[in-house]
Amino acid sequence: MPSLDNHILMALTHYRQQISSHFQCPVLAYSGPIHPAVLSSYVAAIESVADQRSAVKANRAVLLSQQAANPSLQIEIPPEQMDGRICIVLATPGGVVEAVEKMVEVTRHHFSEVFFVVPTAAMSAGTIFCMSGDKIFMDYTSSLGPIDPQVPLSDGQLVPALGYIDKVNELIEKSAQGKLTDAEFMMLQRLDLATLRRYEQARDLSVSLLKQWLVKYKFKDWTAHRTNNPGQPVTLQEKEARAEQIAKDLSDNNRWHSHGRMIGINTLTTGLKLEIEDYSQDDQLRQNLRIYSELLAEHTERQQAVFMLHYT
Repeated sequence: MPSLDNHILMALTHYRQQISSHFQCPVLAYSGPIHPAVLSSYVAAIESVADQRSAVKANRAVLLSQQAANPSLQIEIPPEQMDGRICIVLATPGGVVEAVEKMVEVTRHHFSEVFFVVPTAAMSAGTIFCMSGDKIFMDYTSSLGPIDPQVPLSDGQLVPALGYIDKVNELIEKSAQGKLTDAEFMMLQRLDLATLRRYEQARDLSVSLLKQWLVKYKFKDWTAHRTNNPGQPVTLQEKEARAEQIAKDLSDNNRWHSHGRMIGINTLTTGLKLEIEDYSQDDQLRQNLRIYSELLAEHTERQQAVFMLHYT
């Protein structure tokens, strides 16, 4: 039904424009798993948004000069946007952390300030992606997840790495205690050490990137303490220590127990002491984001697409 699809696209454009007006910057929505296969599409989307931003800025300057030259002219001037800012509306079950690293590099090449908005959930690699932002916006229904990286098997299926690592460590500990069963011993014998090392590297990369991005972007404006020693300057070592603790907490399988555990805004702000912008009380923004994300999910399903980028 092309007419229905056209109406959905028109509605998506309308709500994206409303969200763009609120954040005073262009908006790009990403829905779906994060995988190296999406990188070419993501690069094209970011470049397109950057080009559109430059065109809008140039057009606005022309219209302002025309209005200044002839104040009687009735000219519709587009709203001013914050220079160098982009808002990414993200909904993802997670994916491959190496793809996230490249997506961050591409985004930061074109934009100096990045806002992440999570109307529903950004899990695993999606959580790591959000940590590269200057601000993260959520409401009381939104969720991030443990940073349990997913790695592809030989058949292309993505599996969480920490579960394998935890199980191997458990078997090794039982072996040291002399409690290993014959069946468990056979499991260890069949273990592919190269695969295990790959899982460990994915875990270490996830933690390393999260710590790096938190300090560089999320904590860049954290200059003075607010609770302990209020008003005292925050040192680089203190930022690094806070980032390391957040990375440690989010990668602790013993704390979350499940790769799919949904971590809400209260746990993130009070338990992990991560600053989140809470838009729960902004009814208009909440409605726009909810409708926008639901329409995008419906359109993705109707198109039978693995992922969806919306930016024009």
